[in-house]
Amino acid sequence: MTDPIQLRFDLARQLATSGGALALSHFQNRDRLVIEAKANPHDIVSRADREVEDLIRAGIAASFPQDAILGEEGGAQTGDSGFLWVIDPIDGTSPFLAGLPHWCVIIALVQGSETVAAVTAHPLSGEVFTAIKGRGAWLNDAPMRCDPAHRITNSLVAIGASHRTDAAHVGGVITGLMQAGGIFYRNGSGGLMLASVAAGRLGGYYEPHMNPWDCLAGGLMIVEAGGRILPMPTDPAGGVALGTAPGVWDDLSAVVAKAPPDPQARRA
Repeated sequence: MTDPIQLRFDLARQLATSGGALALSHFQNRDRLVIEAKANPHDIVSRADREVEDLIRAGIAASFPQDAILGEEGGAQTGDSGFLWVIDPIDGTSPFLAGLPHWCVIIALVQGSETVAAVTAHPLSGEVFTAIKGRGAWLNDAPMRCDPAHRITNSLVAIGASHRTDAAHVGGVITGLMQAGGIFYRNGSGGLMLASVAAGRLGGYYEPHMNPWDCLAGGLMIVEAGGRILPMPTDPAGGVALGTAPGVWDDLSAVVAKAPPDPQARRA
């Protein structure tokens, strides 16, 4: 019997890779891109974002026209198959436009209320992080595992922030992390940092507010790699994201809880 998740996973990997190749061609010619301001000057979008998402949407429509799609740039498209594709064409647009390597292409597949497949492609390194619910996680074709030896005191712990997050809260988390003996890390791509937790490169990742296209894929990867997560936000409005190696969970959760409350979290 044909496996509908496997078929979509195979397509997601293909589309993330081809979308990544298109993004890479724009990255190598960044000076030609027309940059537009979105809702905030810190949240920018380029022609590359739109073209990559268009490529991915076209590939999905050609193979699975009844599937729903949610993209960062193109918004929501309804479907009646029970499957939803969640797309971030370039996560880390600011590093991308600055010529830094910390950006990626993300595709998550949701069935019902569960993320069932995930792909994060990093074109500059040729690395593709993937996961299928209940079947495992992989970096290219090698099994991927969170590092069981990681603790808050011996690993890099990444903290995400944006114009949507409260500065006092994020500052409190970073201060608490350092007081607990941890090392703060950030590269500008939350999706890539979540995948790096699953790959055993980071001990954990926390961000007070992420959208589903940024975090659903990485959350599944962490679970399938043996780590722990808070339920990742599925509403397009976004929410809290936390994922760690098993030995980092308790300490990082405590650091977050002790930080000044996030006003946005209180309104949610």
